[in-house]
Amino acid sequence: MGFKCGIVGLPNVGKSTLFNALTNSSKAQAENFPFCTIDPNIGIVPVPDKRLDELTKISSSKKKINTSISFVDIAGLVKGASKGEGLGNKFLSHIREVDAIIHMIRCFDSDDIQNVNPTVDPIRDLEIIETEMMLADLESIQKRLDKKNKKNLDEEQLNILEIASDCLNNNKNISVLLEKFDQKILNQTGLLSIKPKIFVCNVDEKSIKNGNKYTDLFIKKFGKNNTLTISADIENQINLLGQEEKKNYMNMIGINETGLNILIRKGYNILELETYFTSGPEESRAWTIKKNCTAPKAAGEIHTDFEKGFIKAEAISYDDFIKYEGWLNSKNNGKMRLEGKDYIVKDGDILNFRFNT
Repeated sequence: MGFKCGIVGLPNVGKSTLFNALTNSSKAQAENFPFCTIDPNIGIVPVPDKRLDELTKISSSKKKINTSISFVDIAGLVKGASKGEGLGNKFLSHIREVDAIIHMIRCFDSDDIQNVNPTVDPIRDLEIIETEMMLADLESIQKRLDKKNKKNLDEEQLNILEIASDCLNNNKNISVLLEKFDQKILNQTGLLSIKPKIFVCNVDEKSIKNGNKYTDLFIKKFGKNNTLTISADIENQINLLGQEEKKNYMNMIGINETGLNILIRKGYNILELETYFTSGPEESRAWTIKKNCTAPKAAGEIHTDFEKGFIKAEAISYDDFIKYEGWLNSKNNGKMRLEGKDYIVKDGDILNFRFNT
């Protein structure tokens, strides 16, 4: 299934630089990973996973297929966007479709890069964007609750919109919706205010390792869990280097992994995603699923017929598959299990599905 993240922020905070860094990372390894651009502002990037590399070797697979993440570079928003300022509501059709929102926040001083505000203040900048999304949600809710449109809503959708309206109008925590309703149903509303969020503090090179006064203030208010500190400019530079040069440069500036890897991991965590694999001589492939996904649902990620005609899943844990070097030895050593419809797929499982056509 992969997932889609929309990168939002004020103008000149480094969104496009981050987008270029993230998407260029796959071009640097074009021989191993597929890369394509659907639109000028949408890039699909393979999710790196060392486990898939090992499976490909053990199964002597002809092809290796990573799961993917899509990044959408949303045009810079300004105060008043919900009322038509800047690009106005043009961004909404893109951002309502994403699974998570990446807030790109300026946490650096620069005389060369113009700031739309007189000072650098990451908390204020975030509040501007959040307010515009909230106002856009309110306008959308009001239209749908209008007498003419209200009759087209089922009871559950009506309930969600009424609760959301109350929360947004009265400064209540809208996350109460997440406790009361299924995520799939909430996604159908297209409400921006309830989408999971990742905060990216864009800093200069000297602040990569330990942050700075701006990141300290931001993390003090919003915490570390969904926040990461990177330099979009440095990420871009890293992607221009060969593997050995990249390693040496990262060691020199004091970072252990790229911003892309950290961002993907945070995305998986906040969206509660996991990975299972299929592996054989033709191909080894990674598949993204929600946590607590049943075997038939996991099979449906490959093809809907697999889910409809599901009989059993042959399952081997990643550790056993590696230890016994593939399907045959794992099976001979009693490590292959036959699982039924109620089986909850575990992260790293290698699966083969039996199904009726």
